[in-house]
Amino acid sequence: MTITQAILLAIIQGLTEWLPISSSGHLAIAQQLLGLNPPLIFDVTLHLGTLTVVLIAFRKDITNILKALTKRDFQTPQGKTAIYIATGSIPIAVIALTFYDTIKSLFSNLTAIAIALIITGCILFVSEKRVGTKKMNTTDSILIGLAQAIAIIPGISRSGTTVSTALLRKIDKTTAFKYSFLLSIPAVIGATILEAKDLVTGNIDLAPLLVGAIVSMLVGYASLKLLQKIVINQKLHLFAYYCWTAGTAILVFILFH
Repeated sequence: MTITQAILLAIIQGLTEWLPISSSGHLAIAQQLLGLNPPLIFDVTLHLGTLTVVLIAFRKDITNILKALTKRDFQTPQGKTAIYIATGSIPIAVIALTFYDTIKSLFSNLTAIAIALIITGCILFVSEKRVGTKKMNTTDSILIGLAQAIAIIPGISRSGTTVSTALLRKIDKTTAFKYSFLLSIPAVIGATILEAKDLVTGNIDLAPLLVGAIVSMLVGYASLKLLQKIVINQKLHLFAYYCWTAGTAILVFILFH
């Protein structure tokens, strides 16, 4: 992999990982259309870059949650959040382990990705201007966790589906945004472990990996902050039009290619 290819894929990853338009779908599309075939270790590196962004952005919340876990205090908001993260992570663990090979095969299916993008647009659209002030409960965490599990499919946005589900449950915007990304931590760690087990190390050029990780972190942090403003300002539904356009364009491309 060249430095240029690493930068290109890292920018795509950084931009689309947090914006509600599916990073997995965009990376799969870019790799197929541009004829790129990055090694598995590059995907693992990007996942670690993604994880680093979340850890930095939510470091205070994570610290408070860890303190609550250490004290076994599950009555505080931080302790309850820890429980919700645990319950919300169950669906993706079950689905990922059960359908891992099937889901991996979808990454080379542009038609499936295009349809998934259109579905993402519909999910974003129905959450348009949904306002609520409800606090989370266990049922909410499981439903949002199911939304995250469905987002394993390339083209279904993880951030878009989880935040939209929370908003549809009338959870307040700040909590919806924060919980969505705290919930992503176990998911990203799990995905990294699943991919890392298939790594075959050899003569690996570290330069593209390092550049890719740095670029994805910088771009990812900026897109994360942008998404926060979008959610707070109730503009999440605007990305529905992009997803519909992108999905339709891919289907047209496939039809006439």
